Amino acid sequence: MKKISGSTQILIAMIAGIVAGFFLGEKGVVFAPLGDVFILLIKMVIIPLVFFSIISGAAALGETKSAGKVGIFTVGYYLATSAVSVILGLLAGTIFKPGLGVKIPPSLMTDPSTYAENARIAGFWETIQGIIPDNPFNSLSSGNILQILFFALFFGIALSIMPREKQRPVLDILDTVNDGMIWMIQKILVVAPIGVFGLMVNSIALFGMDIMQLVLKLLAVFTGTLAVIHFGMIPLLAMFLGKMNPLRFLGGMKETQILAFASASSMATLPVNKKDCENLGVRPEVTAFVLPLGATINMNGNAMLYALTAVFFAQMFGIELGMPQYVAIVFTSVLGAIGTAGVPGPALLVVAVLVAANIPLAGLPLIFGVDRLFDMMRTSTNVLGDASCAVIVNRMLDDEAEKA
Repeated sequence: MKKISGSTQILIAMIAGIVAGFFLGEKGVVFAPLGDVFILLIKMVIIPLVFFSIISGAAALGETKSAGKVGIFTVGYYLATSAVSVILGLLAGTIFKPGLGVKIPPSLMTDPSTYAENARIAGFWETIQGIIPDNPFNSLSSGNILQILFFALFFGIALSIMPREKQRPVLDILDTVNDGMIWMIQKILVVAPIGVFGLMVNSIALFGMDIMQLVLKLLAVFTGTLAVIHFGMIPLLAMFLGKMNPLRFLGGMKETQILAFASASSMATLPVNKKDCENLGVRPEVTAFVLPLGATINMNGNAMLYALTAVFFAQMFGIELGMPQYVAIVFTSVLGAIGTAGVPGPALLVVAVLVAANIPLAGLPLIFGVDRLFDMMRTSTNVLGDASCAVIVNRMLDDEAEKA
Protein backbone atom coordinates (compact mmCIF):
# COMPACT_ATOMS: atom_id res chain seq x y z
CA MET A 1 0.00 0.00 0.00
CA LYS A 2 1.36 3.39 -1.01
CA LYS A 3 2.32 5.65 1.88
CA ILE A 4 0.33 8.88 2.17
CA SER A 5 2.60 11.89 1.60
CA GLY A 6 3.13 14.44 4.35
CA SER A 7 1.41 17.18 2.36
CA THR A 8 -1.64 14.95 1.85
CA GLN A 9 -1.69 14.14 5.56
CA ILE A 10 -1.69 17.86 6.35
CA LEU A 11 -4.54 18.44 3.90
CA ILE A 12 -6.54 15.58 5.45
CA ALA A 13 -5.83 16.93 8.95
CA MET A 14 -7.02 20.38 7.88
CA ILE A 15 -10.33 18.99 6.56
CA ALA A 16 -10.74 16.78 9.65
CA GLY A 17 -10.07 19.81 11.86
CA ILE A 18 -12.71 21.86 10.05
CA VAL A 19 -15.28 19.07 10.39
CA ALA A 20 -14.43 18.46 14.06
CA GLY A 21 -14.56 22.19 14.77
CA PHE A 22 -17.96 22.45 13.10
CA PHE A 23 -19.45 19.69 15.26
CA LEU A 24 -17.65 20.50 18.52
CA GLY A 25 -18.23 24.23 18.41
CA GLU A 26 -16.71 26.10 21.34
CA LYS A 27 -15.69 22.81 22.96
CA GLY A 28 -13.08 22.48 20.22
CA VAL A 29 -10.71 24.77 22.14
CA VAL A 30 -9.64 21.67 24.09
CA PHE A 31 -7.46 20.79 21.09
CA ALA A 32 -5.72 24.20 21.13
CA PRO A 33 -2.54 22.93 22.89
CA LEU A 34 -1.81 20.63 19.93
CA GLY A 35 -1.62 23.62 17.62
CA ASP A 36 0.21 25.76 20.17
CA VAL A 37 3.01 23.19 20.53
CA PHE A 38 3.36 22.99 16.74
CA ILE A 39 3.61 26.79 16.45
CA LEU A 40 6.23 26.90 19.23
CA LEU A 41 8.30 24.26 17.44
CA ILE A 42 8.20 26.31 14.23
CA LYS A 43 9.12 29.54 16.03
CA MET A 44 11.99 27.68 17.71
CA VAL A 45 13.75 27.03 14.38
CA ILE A 46 12.76 30.10 12.35
CA ILE A 47 15.43 32.54 13.64
CA PRO A 48 18.47 30.24 13.22
CA LEU A 49 17.05 28.98 9.93
CA VAL A 50 16.81 32.49 8.47
CA PHE A 51 20.21 33.51 9.86
CA PHE A 52 22.25 30.58 8.53
CA SER A 53 20.32 30.25 5.25
CA ILE A 54 20.87 33.89 4.31
CA ILE A 55 24.59 33.76 5.13
CA SER A 56 25.02 30.65 2.97
CA GLY A 57 22.90 32.13 0.17
CA ALA A 58 24.76 35.46 0.15
CA ALA A 59 28.14 33.70 0.17
CA ALA A 60 27.05 31.55 -2.80
CA LEU A 61 25.74 34.60 -4.68
CA GLY A 62 29.08 36.31 -4.27
CA GLU A 63 30.70 33.54 -6.28
CA THR A 64 28.53 34.42 -9.30
CA LYS A 65 30.82 37.40 -9.89
CA SER A 66 33.00 34.95 -11.81
CA ALA A 67 30.16 34.67 -14.29
CA GLY A 68 30.44 38.44 -14.84
CA LYS A 69 27.58 40.18 -16.54
CA VAL A 70 25.38 37.08 -16.68
CA GLY A 71 25.71 36.48 -12.95
CA ILE A 72 24.94 40.08 -12.05
CA PHE A 73 21.94 40.22 -14.38
CA THR A 74 20.56 36.88 -13.17
CA VAL A 75 20.70 37.81 -9.50
CA GLY A 76 19.34 41.30 -10.21
CA TYR A 77 16.50 39.88 -12.31
CA TYR A 78 15.44 37.44 -9.61
CA LEU A 79 15.53 40.05 -6.86
CA ALA A 80 13.74 42.68 -8.99
CA THR A 81 10.91 40.38 -10.09
CA SER A 82 10.47 39.20 -6.50
CA ALA A 83 10.29 42.82 -5.33
CA VAL A 84 7.66 43.61 -7.99
CA SER A 85 5.71 40.52 -6.91
CA VAL A 86 5.78 41.73 -3.30
CA ILE A 87 4.48 45.14 -4.35
CA LEU A 88 1.68 43.49 -6.36
CA GLY A 89 0.77 41.46 -3.26
CA LEU A 90 0.65 44.61 -1.14
CA LEU A 91 -1.48 46.40 -3.75
CA ALA A 92 -3.89 43.47 -4.11
CA GLY A 93 -4.30 43.21 -0.34
CA THR A 94 -4.86 46.95 -0.01
CA ILE A 95 -7.37 47.13 -2.88
CA PHE A 96 -9.42 43.96 -2.24
CA LYS A 97 -9.04 43.88 1.57
CA PRO A 98 -9.37 40.09 2.09
CA GLY A 99 -8.84 40.41 5.86
CA LEU A 100 -11.64 42.85 6.63
CA GLY A 101 -14.73 41.64 8.47
CA VAL A 102 -13.20 39.10 10.83
CA LYS A 103 -14.40 39.36 14.43
CA ILE A 104 -11.42 38.66 16.65
CA PRO A 105 -12.55 36.75 19.78
CA PRO A 106 -11.34 38.09 23.15
CA SER A 107 -9.22 34.99 23.71
CA LEU A 108 -6.99 36.03 20.79
CA MET A 109 -6.73 39.68 21.72
CA THR A 110 -3.80 41.04 23.68
CA ASP A 111 -3.17 44.38 25.36
CA PRO A 112 -3.77 47.22 22.85
CA SER A 113 -0.34 48.61 23.68
CA THR A 114 1.07 45.59 21.82
CA TYR A 115 0.00 47.26 18.58
CA ALA A 116 0.88 50.83 19.56
CA GLU A 117 4.12 50.80 17.60
CA ASN A 118 2.21 50.14 14.37
CA ALA A 119 0.35 53.42 14.70
CA ARG A 120 3.54 55.50 14.82
CA ILE A 121 5.09 56.21 11.45
CA ALA A 122 8.87 56.57 11.66
CA GLY A 123 10.90 58.76 9.34
CA PHE A 124 13.15 57.51 6.56
CA TRP A 125 16.40 57.62 8.50
CA GLU A 126 14.79 56.11 11.55
CA THR A 127 13.63 53.22 9.39
CA ILE A 128 17.14 52.73 7.95
CA GLN A 129 18.69 52.87 11.41
CA GLY A 130 16.18 50.30 12.62
CA ILE A 131 17.42 47.82 10.00
CA ILE A 132 21.06 48.06 11.12
CA PRO A 133 21.75 46.17 14.38
CA ASP A 134 23.98 47.76 17.02
CA ASN A 135 24.54 44.25 18.39
CA PRO A 136 23.74 41.29 16.12
CA PHE A 137 23.63 38.92 19.09
CA ASN A 138 20.92 41.05 20.72
CA SER A 139 19.01 40.95 17.41
CA LEU A 140 19.24 37.15 17.39
CA SER A 141 18.07 36.81 20.99
CA SER A 142 15.20 39.29 20.53
CA GLY A 143 14.15 37.85 17.15
CA ASN A 144 14.52 41.11 15.17
CA ILE A 145 14.18 39.56 11.72
CA LEU A 146 15.11 42.65 9.68
CA GLN A 147 18.34 43.20 11.59
CA ILE A 148 19.17 39.49 11.39
CA LEU A 149 18.66 39.54 7.62
CA PHE A 150 20.81 42.64 7.21
CA PHE A 151 23.73 41.25 9.21
CA ALA A 152 23.51 37.80 7.64
CA LEU A 153 23.46 39.28 4.12
CA PHE A 154 26.41 41.57 4.87
CA PHE A 155 28.41 38.75 6.47
CA GLY A 156 27.63 36.37 3.59
CA ILE A 157 28.93 38.90 1.05
CA ALA A 158 32.08 39.36 3.18
CA LEU A 159 32.65 35.60 3.09
CA SER A 160 32.17 35.48 -0.68
CA ILE A 161 35.08 37.86 -1.41
CA MET A 162 37.57 35.99 0.76
CA PRO A 163 40.03 33.50 -0.75
CA ARG A 164 38.42 30.09 -1.10
CA GLU A 165 40.78 28.44 1.40
CA LYS A 166 39.66 30.94 4.06
CA GLN A 167 35.92 30.84 3.38
CA ARG A 168 35.65 27.07 2.89
CA PRO A 169 35.85 26.06 6.60
CA VAL A 170 33.15 28.57 7.52
CA LEU A 171 30.92 27.55 4.62
CA ASP A 172 31.34 23.90 5.57
CA ILE A 173 30.12 24.72 9.08
CA LEU A 174 27.19 26.73 7.68
CA ASP A 175 26.24 23.90 5.33
CA THR A 176 26.36 21.44 8.22
CA VAL A 177 24.21 23.72 10.40
CA ASN A 178 21.73 24.19 7.54
CA ASP A 179 21.53 20.43 7.08
CA GLY A 180 20.84 20.12 10.80
CA MET A 181 18.09 22.76 10.58
CA ILE A 182 16.49 20.97 7.65
CA TRP A 183 16.55 17.72 9.63
CA MET A 184 14.86 19.45 12.57
CA ILE A 185 12.18 20.90 10.30
CA GLN A 186 11.55 17.50 8.74
CA LYS A 187 11.05 16.01 12.19
CA ILE A 188 8.76 18.87 13.22
CA LEU A 189 6.71 18.25 10.08
CA VAL A 190 6.15 14.66 11.20
CA VAL A 191 3.75 16.07 13.82
CA ALA A 192 2.45 18.75 11.44
CA PRO A 193 -0.85 16.91 10.73
CA ILE A 194 -1.57 16.74 14.47
CA GLY A 195 -0.65 20.40 14.88
CA VAL A 196 -2.73 21.49 11.90
CA PHE A 197 -5.69 19.48 13.20
CA GLY A 198 -5.43 21.25 16.56
CA LEU A 199 -5.02 24.63 14.89
CA MET A 200 -8.03 24.17 12.63
CA VAL A 201 -10.34 22.80 15.35
CA ASN A 202 -9.39 25.70 17.59
CA SER A 203 -9.73 28.18 14.73
CA ILE A 204 -13.25 27.03 13.87
CA ALA A 205 -14.16 26.93 17.59
CA LEU A 206 -12.99 30.52 18.04
CA PHE A 207 -14.02 32.07 14.74
CA GLY A 208 -16.87 29.87 13.54
CA MET A 209 -17.30 28.58 9.98
CA ASP A 210 -17.56 32.13 8.66
CA ILE A 211 -13.77 32.36 8.82
CA MET A 212 -13.45 29.81 6.04
CA GLN A 213 -15.30 32.16 3.69
CA LEU A 214 -12.67 34.81 4.40
CA VAL A 215 -9.89 32.34 3.72
CA LEU A 216 -11.56 31.63 0.40
CA LYS A 217 -11.46 35.36 -0.30
CA LEU A 218 -7.74 35.38 0.49
CA LEU A 219 -7.30 32.41 -1.84
CA ALA A 220 -9.20 34.22 -4.59
CA VAL A 221 -7.09 37.38 -4.22
CA PHE A 222 -3.90 35.29 -4.14
CA THR A 223 -4.94 33.33 -7.25
CA GLY A 224 -5.83 36.49 -9.16
CA THR A 225 -2.59 38.26 -8.24
CA LEU A 226 -0.54 35.17 -9.04
CA ALA A 227 -2.27 34.96 -12.44
CA VAL A 228 -1.14 38.53 -13.20
CA ILE A 229 2.45 37.52 -12.43
CA HIS A 230 2.25 34.10 -14.09
CA PHE A 231 0.39 34.95 -17.30
CA GLY A 232 1.22 38.66 -17.50
CA MET A 233 4.50 39.87 -16.01
CA ILE A 234 6.71 36.82 -16.64
CA PRO A 235 5.68 36.07 -20.28
CA LEU A 236 5.89 39.80 -21.13
CA LEU A 237 9.42 39.96 -19.74
CA ALA A 238 10.31 36.91 -21.84
CA MET A 239 8.83 38.70 -24.87
CA PHE A 240 10.37 42.16 -24.43
CA LEU A 241 13.76 41.13 -23.01
CA GLY A 242 14.07 37.61 -24.43
CA LYS A 243 12.37 38.23 -27.81
CA MET A 244 10.21 35.12 -27.41
CA ASN A 245 6.52 34.82 -28.25
CA PRO A 246 4.61 34.57 -24.91
CA LEU A 247 2.36 31.77 -26.20
CA ARG A 248 5.35 29.76 -27.40
CA PHE A 249 7.04 30.34 -24.05
CA LEU A 250 4.02 29.23 -21.99
CA GLY A 251 3.31 26.29 -24.31
CA GLY A 252 6.91 25.12 -24.15
CA MET A 253 6.83 25.14 -20.34
CA LYS A 254 3.71 22.97 -20.07
CA GLU A 255 5.38 19.84 -18.70
CA THR A 256 7.37 21.84 -16.16
CA GLN A 257 4.21 23.57 -14.97
CA ILE A 258 2.35 20.29 -14.40
CA LEU A 259 5.22 18.76 -12.43
CA ALA A 260 5.74 21.94 -10.39
CA PHE A 261 2.06 22.05 -9.48
CA ALA A 262 2.00 18.37 -8.51
CA SER A 263 5.28 18.30 -6.57
CA ALA A 264 5.27 21.84 -5.11
CA SER A 265 9.07 21.69 -5.36
CA SER A 266 11.29 23.89 -7.54
CA MET A 267 14.24 21.55 -7.02
CA ALA A 268 12.26 18.46 -8.00
CA THR A 269 11.15 20.24 -11.19
CA LEU A 270 14.68 21.34 -12.16
CA PRO A 271 15.54 18.51 -14.63
CA VAL A 272 12.26 18.95 -16.55
CA ASN A 273 12.63 22.74 -16.51
CA LYS A 274 16.11 22.37 -18.00
CA LYS A 275 14.80 20.09 -20.76
CA ASP A 276 11.86 22.40 -21.61
CA CYS A 277 14.11 25.48 -21.76
CA GLU A 278 16.58 23.72 -24.05
CA ASN A 279 13.67 22.66 -26.29
CA LEU A 280 12.88 26.38 -26.54
CA GLY A 281 16.43 26.98 -27.83
CA VAL A 282 18.22 27.97 -24.63
CA ARG A 283 21.90 26.93 -24.47
CA PRO A 284 22.69 24.06 -22.05
CA GLU A 285 25.38 26.17 -20.37
CA VAL A 286 22.78 28.86 -19.65
CA THR A 287 20.26 26.43 -18.17
CA ALA A 288 23.03 24.82 -16.11
CA PHE A 289 23.82 28.17 -14.49
CA VAL A 290 20.56 30.13 -14.39
CA LEU A 291 18.01 27.44 -13.43
CA PRO A 292 19.71 25.96 -10.33
CA LEU A 293 20.33 29.49 -9.05
CA GLY A 294 16.68 30.35 -9.69
CA ALA A 295 15.45 27.22 -7.93
CA THR A 296 17.42 28.43 -4.91
CA ILE A 297 16.73 32.17 -4.75
CA ASN A 298 13.87 33.01 -7.14
CA MET A 299 10.58 32.81 -5.26
CA ASN A 300 8.18 35.27 -6.93
CA GLY A 301 5.08 33.41 -5.77
CA ASN A 302 6.35 32.99 -2.21
CA ALA A 303 7.34 36.63 -1.89
CA MET A 304 3.93 37.81 -3.13
CA LEU A 305 2.12 35.47 -0.73
CA TYR A 306 4.14 36.71 2.26
CA ALA A 307 3.23 40.32 1.48
CA LEU A 308 -0.44 39.53 0.85
CA THR A 309 -0.63 37.46 4.04
CA ALA A 310 0.89 40.28 6.10
CA VAL A 311 -1.75 42.71 4.81
CA PHE A 312 -4.45 40.08 5.38
CA PHE A 313 -3.54 39.61 9.05
CA ALA A 314 -3.05 43.35 9.62
CA GLN A 315 -6.60 43.91 8.34
CA MET A 316 -7.90 41.07 10.52
CA PHE A 317 -6.48 42.72 13.62
CA GLY A 318 -7.38 46.26 12.58
CA ILE A 319 -3.74 47.37 12.40
CA GLU A 320 -2.82 50.38 10.26
CA LEU A 321 0.41 49.66 8.40
CA GLY A 322 2.81 52.59 8.07
CA MET A 323 5.91 53.05 5.94
CA PRO A 324 8.21 51.19 8.40
CA GLN A 325 5.93 48.14 8.25
CA TYR A 326 5.74 48.23 4.44
CA VAL A 327 9.53 48.50 4.22
CA ALA A 328 9.82 45.58 6.64
CA ILE A 329 7.37 43.50 4.59
CA VAL A 330 9.10 44.18 1.25
CA PHE A 331 12.60 43.62 2.62
CA THR A 332 11.73 40.49 4.60
CA SER A 333 9.52 39.00 1.86
CA VAL A 334 12.20 39.32 -0.85
CA LEU A 335 15.16 38.19 1.26
CA GLY A 336 13.08 35.78 3.34
CA ALA A 337 11.86 34.02 0.20
CA ILE A 338 15.51 33.20 -0.55
CA GLY A 339 15.70 31.49 2.83
CA THR A 340 12.89 29.10 1.93
CA ALA A 341 15.06 27.27 -0.59
CA GLY A 342 14.91 23.53 0.06
CA VAL A 343 12.69 23.95 3.13
CA PRO A 344 9.66 21.65 2.98
CA GLY A 345 6.28 22.16 4.57
CA PRO A 346 4.04 25.11 5.41
CA ALA A 347 4.93 28.71 4.61
CA LEU A 348 7.34 29.00 7.53
CA LEU A 349 8.78 32.34 6.40
CA VAL A 350 5.34 33.93 6.81
CA VAL A 351 6.23 33.93 10.50
CA ALA A 352 9.36 35.96 9.78
CA VAL A 353 7.45 38.53 7.73
CA LEU A 354 4.74 38.94 10.37
CA VAL A 355 7.29 39.30 13.15
CA ALA A 356 9.26 41.86 11.14
CA ALA A 357 6.13 43.97 10.60
CA ASN A 358 5.01 43.51 14.23
CA ILE A 359 1.78 41.75 13.23
CA PRO A 360 0.26 39.13 15.60
CA LEU A 361 0.73 35.46 14.76
CA ALA A 362 -2.67 34.35 16.07
CA GLY A 363 -4.17 33.81 12.60
CA LEU A 364 -1.47 31.44 11.36
CA PRO A 365 -3.77 28.36 11.50
CA LEU A 366 -5.64 29.75 8.50
CA ILE A 367 -2.49 29.86 6.36
CA PHE A 368 -0.90 26.63 7.53
CA GLY A 369 -4.17 24.80 7.00
CA VAL A 370 -4.49 25.70 3.32
CA ASP A 371 -0.81 26.15 2.49
CA ARG A 372 -0.59 23.04 0.30
CA LEU A 373 -2.87 24.64 -2.29
CA PHE A 374 -0.97 27.93 -2.10
CA ASP A 375 2.33 26.05 -2.41
CA MET A 376 1.34 24.15 -5.56
CA MET A 377 0.34 27.34 -7.36
CA ARG A 378 3.24 29.53 -6.26
CA THR A 379 5.82 26.85 -7.17
CA SER A 380 4.50 26.84 -10.75
CA THR A 381 5.06 30.59 -10.91
CA ASN A 382 8.51 30.32 -9.32
CA VAL A 383 9.82 27.86 -11.93
CA LEU A 384 8.26 29.85 -14.78
CA GLY A 385 10.20 32.87 -13.53
CA ASP A 386 13.40 30.79 -13.57
CA ALA A 387 12.72 29.80 -17.19
CA SER A 388 12.05 33.39 -18.25
CA CYS A 389 15.45 34.43 -16.91
CA ALA A 390 17.13 31.62 -18.86
CA VAL A 391 15.39 32.76 -22.06
CA ILE A 392 16.45 36.38 -21.48
CA VAL A 393 20.08 35.50 -20.64
CA ASN A 394 20.23 33.29 -23.75
CA ARG A 395 19.04 36.22 -25.86
CA MET A 396 21.68 38.50 -24.27
CA LEU A 397 24.39 36.04 -25.31
CA ASP A 398 22.93 35.81 -28.84
CA ASP A 399 23.03 39.61 -29.17
CA GLU A 400 26.62 39.76 -27.95
CA ALA A 401 27.63 37.00 -30.39
CA GLU A 402 26.06 38.93 -33.28
CA LYS A 403 28.00 42.09 -32.33
CA ALA A 404 31.29 40.23 -32.05
